[in-house]
Amino acid sequence: MHEIIRVGEMSVTFLLSRHETADALDLFELMIPPGASVVVPHTHLNYDEWVLGMNGITSWTLNGEIILLHPGKDLFIPRGTPHFFANVHEDMGRAICLQTPGVMGPEYYREIATHYRLEDPDPAGIRDVMWRYGVDPLPCP
Repeated sequence: MHEIIRVGEMSVTFLLSRHETADALDLFELMIPPGASVVVPHTHLNYDEWVLGMNGITSWTLNGEIILLHPGKDLFIPRGTPHFFANVHEDMGRAICLQTPGVMGPEYYREIATHYRLEDPDPAGIRDVMWRYGVDPLPCP
């Protein structure tokens, strides 16, 4: 059984990590409850991301364009693309995320989680962790 990593109200469960794939990819399930979002918009400097909607509807903003991700639909986030996601809907959102090459691993999400306190997230701490893993934090919209 894979570890469930709580990041604020969200959860990340790795299915395969860079440690198991010789850094080829990171593959994980992302659960986004209603009202939850990424605190810091960002770009990925060294990897691409593919996201598959599984349950619920989540909202993804790529280059300023809002995309509603429904079950069975997917989106591709090329490295360097500014993005952000949230669940502004009533049901739990669930997605499968594939990042390639694998550079983050579960350790990134464990570190980020320490700064994602439910009542008082720490954007400065989140940004520090992001930089160490090749994620470029952007100013909040």
